Amino acid sequence: MTALAERDHLTLTGLRATAHHGVFEHERREGQVFVVDVTVWLDLSASAQSDDLASTIHYGELAAEIVAAVERDPVDLIETVAQRIADTVLAHDAAELVRVTLHKPEAPIEVPFADVSVTITRGRS
Repeated sequence: MTALAERDHLTLTGLRATAHHGVFEHERREGQVFVVDVTVWLDLSASAQSDDLASTIHYGELAAEIVAAVERDPVDLIETVAQRIADTVLAHDAAELVRVTLHKPEAPIEVPFADVSVTITRGRS
C-alpha cells in the first residue's frame, strides 16, 4: 500500500467558525473562534482525467459544510466537534479517509499558550 502522504488528498487549512462549545458557561454564552484543518484522502484520478467536478468533492461546498458543522449544536468537548466534522466529510461518497485538526486558540487556559487542538483520523467502517 502506498504511504498515506503519497496518496491523493485534498486539504483545507485554516477554516474559521465562531461557535459556543465548551465546558464553561462563559464559553457557551460568548462563543469563540475555532479553526479547522481537514485533509481528505480520495482518488482524484477520475476527476483529473474527466475535468468533471461531479467526480470529486467540491471543496467550496465542503468548506461551507464543515463550518456549519462547527457552528451548530453547542457541545462540551472539541473532540465531539472534531468527530462531527469527520462524519460530515465522510458523508461524501468519494471520501475514503479524513484527518481533522480542530484548534481552539482562545481556550480558557491560565498559562500563556499559542494553541490547543485535537487531531483525529477516521475512515469508512
